Amino acid sequence: MAPPKIRLSTTPTPEALAALKLGDIVYLDGLMYTAREGVYMRALEDQANIPMELPRQSAANFHCSPAASINSDGSFTMGAVTATASFRFAKWIGEWFEKSGAKLIVGKGGMSPETYKEHFVPNGAIYLTTVGYGTGALLGRGVEAVEAVHWSEELGHAQAMWVLKCNNMGPFIVASDLQGNCLFERENAKIAPGLAAAYEGTRPATLKRYGETDDRTDELI
Repeated sequence: MAPPKIRLSTTPTPEALAALKLGDIVYLDGLMYTAREGVYMRALEDQANIPMELPRQSAANFHCSPAASINSDGSFTMGAVTATASFRFAKWIGEWFEKSGAKLIVGKGGMSPETYKEHFVPNGAIYLTTVGYGTGALLGRGVEAVEAVHWSEELGHAQAMWVLKCNNMGPFIVASDLQGNCLFERENAKIAPGLAAAYEGTRPATLKRYGETDDRTDELI
């Protein structure tokens, strides 16, 4: 049976978050802002004032560098919105929750189970993951407009805080819940016991990229 499709506000109620289950498919409505290392460093390390009323305007932080531009007339051109890997931002996430009141973190690949338990659970937040590398254009269709771009001069377009007006934007997958359970950890536990059998009889890799190993279990990291 296919998982349910859920429409979720970017300022979600505690009840709406509590109803989410690992693997649920979520589509977002409302304002969502992009914030990654540039925004985190400026707001947390440099103590700059965040140019939005958070979390009243938005409680959804997207780890993303949109394929977008600021035109000479001040308008915006928006294309794909492909997520970036969230684990890179774990060192800021606890302090960001305290400062922003975020309830939704959206990105790629998830964060560690320890991060969910240590930072997400106490702040009543969940993680939504994107689906693969090829959905940037699909997600872009759910962006009705770019409401604003903050700190583009200071941080550049890629690291700036883009404020996106979302309408049925998705699909995203619920990858953590309010108890700190982790979708990837759960599914990896199911896959790992049969991994050796899946590769039985196959030859070791002939070519590999720098830093990779021939240990098949490393693919679960």
